Amino acid sequence: MTVTEGSPVTIVATDAEDQPVRTPRLEALYRGFEAESLVPLWTEIGALMPPSPRSKAVPHRWRWDALLPMAERAGELVPVGRGGERRAIALANPGLGGRPFATPTLWAAIQYLNPGEDAPVHRHTQNAFRFVVEGEGVWTVVNGDPVAMRRGDFLPQAGWHWHGHHNVTDRPMAWIDGLDIPFQYLTESTFFEPGPDEIESREAPERSRAERLWGHPGLRPLTHLRPAPSTPLLAYRWEHTDRALADQLALEAEGHRATVEPGHAAVRYTNPTTGGDVMPTLRAEFHRLAPGTETATTREVGSSVYQVFDGAGHITVGEHAWTVERGDLFVVPSWQPSALATEHGLDLFRFSDTPIFERLHQHRAQNDTVEEDAQ
Repeated sequence: MTVTEGSPVTIVATDAEDQPVRTPRLEALYRGFEAESLVPLWTEIGALMPPSPRSKAVPHRWRWDALLPMAERAGELVPVGRGGERRAIALANPGLGGRPFATPTLWAAIQYLNPGEDAPVHRHTQNAFRFVVEGEGVWTVVNGDPVAMRRGDFLPQAGWHWHGHHNVTDRPMAWIDGLDIPFQYLTESTFFEPGPDEIESREAPERSRAERLWGHPGLRPLTHLRPAPSTPLLAYRWEHTDRALADQLALEAEGHRATVEPGHAAVRYTNPTTGGDVMPTLRAEFHRLAPGTETATTREVGSSVYQVFDGAGHITVGEHAWTVERGDLFVVPSWQPSALATEHGLDLFRFSDTPIFERLHQHRAQNDTVEEDAQ
């Protein structure tokens, strides 16, 4: 078939049952469409409007025992500073053509900082967070507020906030970054700005100013009563998460309804000014499976990334199944069935793009045979 010179459009006439009869006049019509950069719906509807989501991302697992040694080698070979900005190594989903995207909307990366190093100050419109699976000694400085990073801590940081990191110890540290980079890249809405060459504060306080103001359960300062689009609390500490999960399982054992399903405790990190998600585009949760637990199979519109915080388990996503242990990461693409099981216990951090689809009223979830539309 001859393609109209200079046209980005190619239309192929086929003999499929749901297509018009292939004739010279139809071919001429298609060449005219190509010349004017037009595409008929009848040749594209199967791909554009499938019966259910067909993500280009594929289920995939990354092993922590492979990621961490490579991050350590990068620490020896790759300087951190202006230009590269961060020594961050992104998870590239095999279904996305080599893009540094974990899913079509989510970025996940391991970031590594050597002893005494600084990661330069900058800001960007992408919403971001850090989650620490092991180690401590780095402080992230957000708009001049130094925030300690320790194992199990979830550290959100909304878009367009100045931030840099500094390692005050004699040991390197690695953690996971999560951002909505692919979503903002797709929507062509991103801005980035480098900041000062020096970190604004080299203090290393036990608690940040944000924690001192917002880190009191159920209590809100009267000086900040207006809702904010993203959480002003810059650190959600592991001791609170751990206690909440342990209490859910204890209440379940006492006969009270406290878990999402038998043996499955879960919490969501929330914005204390609204009770909603920590950021407009990102949802973050922590899940704990008691020994001997198997979850229901679920599907959900939108994608998610999990990291194993502790324990080990068996994960099924679509036609893929893996055994995972501490530090491992895996991806659940949109509308892929997934289930978790553990013999001895499993702790999981999860983040997803669900807030985007809920705001668009396009979210849908299915638990085995029970389907629920978004509320």
